[in-house]
Amino acid sequence: MADSENPQDYDLDPEVKKRVRFNADGLVPAVVQAAETGEVLMLAWMDEHALAYTLASARGTYYSRSRQEYWIKGLTSGNTQEVTEARLDCDGDTVLMKVHQKGGACHTGDRTCFDADQLFKEGDDE
Repeated sequence: MADSENPQDYDLDPEVKKRVRFNADGLVPAVVQAAETGEVLMLAWMDEHALAYTLASARGTYYSRSRQEYWIKGLTSGNTQEVTEARLDCDGDTVLMKVHQKGGACHTGDRTCFDADQLFKEGDDE
């Protein structure tokens, strides 16, 4: 378990760091799924410290590009994410995390960030 609540205090294991392909801004997208159902809850960004802290604490931790700061999911809202699994995709440029979500995953309070704006659903044109 993590000793500090400051993600900046955590460094990614060098063996893991070699496998992750961070973009030019030093970030990697993280797709977050409900462990129980596979439902996609959100997409967020992680730098190496956010990923290291997540792996050490099993708490969903991300880097806010707009605020340029770390956020540990649920620290202020109470809507926590207990990480049960973390994987890299085949290219190493996307993290997939499975979580036990308590409360809404979206900053709007919705269960998932993908509730609101459906662009297409098979059979809609009938």
